[in-house]
Amino acid sequence: MSSVMEIILGKRLKELREERGLTQKEVADALKIHSVTYLHYEKGQREPPLSLLADMAKFFGESVDYLLGLED
Repeated sequence: MSSVMEIILGKRLKELREERGLTQKEVADALKIHSVTYLHYEKGQREPPLSLLADMAKFFGESVDYLLGLED
């Protein structure tokens, strides 16, 4: 079962990716992870490790707090 934070993270990752016109594979490749793993993060099925969460924030130019839904 997904936590609220995983669901918010997934929604934000998908929105940011689509705003930039990127595919899931392109984002996964940039983050050096498997595309299926990234898919699980977008669907809110898995929680990334903190180091990857920081990489995601840097990649999208957002704060970790924004990705987790702690700020708008």
